[in-house]
Amino acid sequence: MNIKTTLMACLVTAFIAVPGFSQEKLWMMGPFERAENQQPIIEPRADTSFEDPMTGRNVNWESMATFNPAAIVKDGSIQVLYRAEEKLGEKEIGGHTSRIGLATSEDGLNYTREPQPIFYPTDDNQREFEWTGGTEDPRIVETEDGTYVLTYTQWNREYPRLAVATSKDLKTWDKHGPIFRDYKEGKYHDMETKSGAIVTEVKDGKLVAAKRNGKYWMYYGVPHIWLASSEDLINWQPVENHEGNLVPVLSPRPGYFDSWLVEAGPPPVITEDGIVVIYNAGNSNEIGVSELGNRVYTGGQALYDIDEPWKLLDRTADPFIKPEKDFEKSGQYIDGTTFLEGLVLFQNTWYLYYGTADSMVGVVTWDKK
Repeated sequence: MNIKTTLMACLVTAFIAVPGFSQEKLWMMGPFERAENQQPIIEPRADTSFEDPMTGRNVNWESMATFNPAAIVKDGSIQVLYRAEEKLGEKEIGGHTSRIGLATSEDGLNYTREPQPIFYPTDDNQREFEWTGGTEDPRIVETEDGTYVLTYTQWNREYPRLAVATSKDLKTWDKHGPIFRDYKEGKYHDMETKSGAIVTEVKDGKLVAAKRNGKYWMYYGVPHIWLASSEDLINWQPVENHEGNLVPVLSPRPGYFDSWLVEAGPPPVITEDGIVVIYNAGNSNEIGVSELGNRVYTGGQALYDIDEPWKLLDRTADPFIKPEKDFEKSGQYIDGTTFLEGLVLFQNTWYLYYGTADSMVGVVTWDKK
């Protein structure tokens, strides 16, 4: 179906349009809608614990925050992988230990959570990169052979590094380590890298990792977005110019909602119009949009050429989602976030998952029937 036709699809009766937003450009994904009387789908809880390999003690691993989710469709249900932090006094953002939990939904409305994390720092070959800050901000894609590829941030309280892990069941994982550790003798190994969003396409009714020109592509990074390519989804090469330097493919813009920073969001999607990249945007009051508020995270969309994924074709002038609900504006990050990380196509409906104020998980939907 032509994406321009799907944009005019009817709305799900259980949902209402996101207040204050219209579809700015025909190539955009959406419009996404909030559930009526929308509430977070995943919140902190203090009644789950597990034995932490780093300390040997039982910890309430999701007692403080549950946020920044990835999502995938598996066995006829949505699997949401979310970042969780335990409550440890008054430590600041970045001062806790992050682990990844799993919630499952058969209908997109109700979610059942695993009592223990499925991915976390342990005494393995990634110890030097993950102790004691943990494993943060997952994104996930599936390959055509059914392998799940997880990109996430390793935080050892010195450098945040983008890393890759793979699994066949979402519970047993092979960690492959920082993606740029061996590239050009570690040229970018100690550079802050995070937020790896691998390009996907729709096949047989679901998203799978997509190759273009014989390569997989990944948008990553903050405060600019960069680009990397891979032949196997594990070993990655950043896109550089003729001088051997990184080249941003998306940057902050003074005067707009993304004036402070841009950061890769959920896995981008190939459409008839190009590669649609949903991204997170930070606002700076001084040079951005004053009515949004300072340091507020909203969501934008950008369109790239299918065969030249570094070539920006178009970009939204306004956010298509922003913090509006109380749970999106209160929590660890008091300025407010709709931090987008998970996107799935499930039963002809797109589900877009996001973190709210570094504290909970929300979802909005686009019915493409």
